[in-house]
Amino acid sequence: MNWISNYVRPKINSLFSRREVPENLWTKCDECGTMLFHRELSDNLNVCTTCDHHMPITPRERFDALFDGGIFTEIEVPKPIADPLHFRDQKKYPDRMKAAQKKTGEPEAMLVAEGEMGGTPIVAAGQDFSFMGGSMGMYVGNAIIAAAERAVELGRPLILFSAAGGARMQEGILSLMQMPRTTVAVEMLKEAGLPYIVVLTNPTSGGVTASYAMLGDVHIAEPNALICFAGPRVIEQTIREKLPEGFQRSEYLLDHGMLDRVTMRTEMRDELITIVRMLMNLTPAVRGNLPAPEPEAEEAEAAPAETGEADAPKA
Repeated sequence: MNWISNYVRPKINSLFSRREVPENLWTKCDECGTMLFHRELSDNLNVCTTCDHHMPITPRERFDALFDGGIFTEIEVPKPIADPLHFRDQKKYPDRMKAAQKKTGEPEAMLVAEGEMGGTPIVAAGQDFSFMGGSMGMYVGNAIIAAAERAVELGRPLILFSAAGGARMQEGILSLMQMPRTTVAVEMLKEAGLPYIVVLTNPTSGGVTASYAMLGDVHIAEPNALICFAGPRVIEQTIREKLPEGFQRSEYLLDHGMLDRVTMRTEMRDELITIVRMLMNLTPAVRGNLPAPEPEAEEAEAAPAETGEADAPKA
């Protein structure tokens, strides 16, 4: 019986046993519940292929799709004081920072880069909501100033992708001071005559909405993005009334004149290229380059013309 229990039974079990599938291969859509294969979802920029629900995306993933060939150069951002208030709640502020850096693989909540988008040189800045809720601290203020200064230096437009829950409470009044600082940075762009385009993503709220996120020349939002200063739950508790359907969402704000466009993420790059080139007084973008004609084809076209000239009657 040993050969049956030691060899035959394990062999049968291995043939009929259920294979384990890695959990990270599939993602469930929060809106419609569809299970999406990770490669299909990534190719569609984290937009559900069934219901067009826009899932979170990191600035680095966004820039890979935004810049030509996914090639961009990061702009260095001055590092602020690590823990200016020595703040501590349930954890120390430096411990929360280390946990966020380990989770996201990024040093802070904003990424700044330069490169070409459809052959158009730009400077771009993107907030990462997965890094402590994309909260605006001193680093984010420094990042926007660095982006504006680089844009003015190179004479390029600045495109900013906002995603934040507001100011960073661990930095207290120093985080609130980033509101006027970033406003001055935006004013630098306006004085230089350079476009400043803001793409508002889900969610954009608090002091971010009250400063640089709503100071753009053009405001574009992704579908169904929450854009507000105070959230709907807080407003309902304050006024003790039920809010309208879709209140503070992209489509509602577009209808009430606070946005210029609501555009799907998969179509955002083409729209940004068109807008930037219009504002910079450039020619329309080239959608594709035709291949050069082959030498044999050129010779074949030139031969009949030469023969015709030789055979033509003399006057």
